[in-house]
Amino acid sequence: MLSAAGVLVTTPLVLAVPPPATASAHGYISSPPSRQAQCASGVVSCGPVQYEPQSVEGPKELHNCSADKYPELDDDSKGWAATKVGNSVDFSWTFTANHRTLNWQYFIGDTLLTTIAGNNEQPPMSGVTHHVDLGSFTGKQKLLAVWNIGDTANAFYSCVDLDIAGGTGTTPPTTTPVVTTTPTTPSATTTPSATTTPHRSRPRPTTTTAQPTTTQPTPGAWRVGAHYAVGDTVTYDDMTYRCLQEHTVYDPSWTPEAAPALWQMVM
Repeated sequence: MLSAAGVLVTTPLVLAVPPPATASAHGYISSPPSRQAQCASGVVSCGPVQYEPQSVEGPKELHNCSADKYPELDDDSKGWAATKVGNSVDFSWTFTANHRTLNWQYFIGDTLLTTIAGNNEQPPMSGVTHHVDLGSFTGKQKLLAVWNIGDTANAFYSCVDLDIAGGTGTTPPTTTPVVTTTPTTPSATTTPSATTTPHRSRPRPTTTTAQPTTTQPTPGAWRVGAHYAVGDTVTYDDMTYRCLQEHTVYDPSWTPEAAPALWQMVM
């Protein structure tokens, strides 16, 4: 356009450049409770990650709990609660947003326990559970689980503290040994007298202990101030939830719907 002095003035063209796309996926291991799940439930004081346990995200190929983002998760001295397990465990992921998945990887130390393919598909929003064999590891171990995203360069990281006792599964069954009584055989050199009637042992009666019949209680409504143990079920907003972490509801915002580190929806 022309200025008042008749000079041609040009106006620079400004183009709006959108920011680069970021992964919308978020998720973490909620059972057994990962370190960020323990932060979210208040078991350990961890700083900002307690408000977003699903956001431990960083570049692929890292080998730590924090994704170089939340250093508290790398601190082994914080008193993380170790879950007692057998030599295989079911690990359950909670998603707040799903995303195409390359794979999931599980490590103890530098040992890769297993890789589970994601086939570049979106996992269900209800979550996924992986059955992982822990091999010959025993005692207290720190397991690293990595969720590698399929269409970005990022991954999500969860560390789970375990106390591995051995056995054949997550909760090895308790068995009661069967006591076998061997009858007494008389000595071959002993001949009973003709007037003596051999004593016959009276067989012991077999006693059967009736197992109590248990019925599943109807879940009660979730309420503020209540104390919940792991495995308790409640109803909230017409849905049923199972408790993942023992806790007392001090804050009314800790609803099952808003606290995935504490509750898992029962399908």
